[in-house]
Amino acid sequence: MPPFLLSCLAYLCVALPGSTLGLLWPSMRMSIHQPVGALGIMLVAGAAASAVSSAATGRLLRTIPPGLPLAIGAALVSLALAVEAAADALWLIVIGSAVFSVGFGAIDTALNVYAAAQFGPKAINWMHASYALGATLGPLLVTALLAAGADWRAALASMAVAAAAIAVLAALAGRRWHVPPAAAPAPDGADVAPHRRALLPRVLFSAVETGVESAAGIWGYGFLTAGRGLSPVTAGIVVSAYWAMMFVGRMLLGPVAQRAGAAPVLAIAVVGVPCGALLMTLPLPAGFAVAGLLVLGLAAAPVFPLITLVTSGPGGGDAAAVGLQVAASAVGSAALPSGVGLAVGAFGAWTVAPSLLTLGLAMGVVYWTALR
Repeated sequence: MPPFLLSCLAYLCVALPGSTLGLLWPSMRMSIHQPVGALGIMLVAGAAASAVSSAATGRLLRTIPPGLPLAIGAALVSLALAVEAAADALWLIVIGSAVFSVGFGAIDTALNVYAAAQFGPKAINWMHASYALGATLGPLLVTALLAAGADWRAALASMAVAAAAIAVLAALAGRRWHVPPAAAPAPDGADVAPHRRALLPRVLFSAVETGVESAAGIWGYGFLTAGRGLSPVTAGIVVSAYWAMMFVGRMLLGPVAQRAGAAPVLAIAVVGVPCGALLMTLPLPAGFAVAGLLVLGLAAAPVFPLITLVTSGPGGGDAAAVGLQVAASAVGSAALPSGVGLAVGAFGAWTVAPSLLTLGLAMGVVYWTALR
């Protein structure tokens, strides 16, 4: 199987469990007799495991082909989902979450390192679009399974089978994956490369951007229902549309970045994210809040794929830098939504919008700092 197609299938597959956790958790926690807040234990364990796995995989990819961690990561994801499907206690689900995150971190880093070296802006955006497509389809598939009489264990087991298939395909296609060319070492006394000098703000930018993206997806439903008075059905459709905008944005803006370059698209996107959050924050009719969430999704869509190209450096050779970026995104996607959740618990669902606006503005500041 061609690496590009396998990359898209792998991303789509691993997006399914992540986007369906919110739907499955009520049934899961009742089966194991746990409170709603026990989900936080899973998120913390998963974020820590993913960050460590991503950073370690980035270093290993200096000497091994990306196909190997992709195959191992998919196998770990399959194993973790199978463990969770059979679990009868919280500690088993937490272990499964950690193992899943180790596998996901390896997959995420391997795909981004390979894409940064071998793909252009269009292809890397289309690869990430497959993740958004999986996040859009996941809730629909799980809803269909539950409506057909399946329980949460059957849903997780079916995802485990899909991940196992990806592991087999990755193992069979291993020879078609090439090691990205390593960047040549700088001579003694030479200044470090510009992308290395800007690595810290770019890594921080990745953490904030994925945090905004994740927080909008997690808390958008509560904001639209409790904060803006939309019906649960309407709010659910809007949140699905948010993830669909991520898919559409990556499919459409990837070719634009291919022709115009990554920098102009990134600049427009960085401005667009707080503009969408501003529409959500202003005391206007609920339709403006819906439009703001969709604008935010469209603007955020190409950011992570394109910043991966920038972070990887000339020729896409800095695998360790990409690993750090993916690790930072794992931390940001867990920590920042948790912080927004604390604000929601203390002050109400309306705080989601100003929180996203604040984070969007911070993302812009970090981005322009990285440019300098």
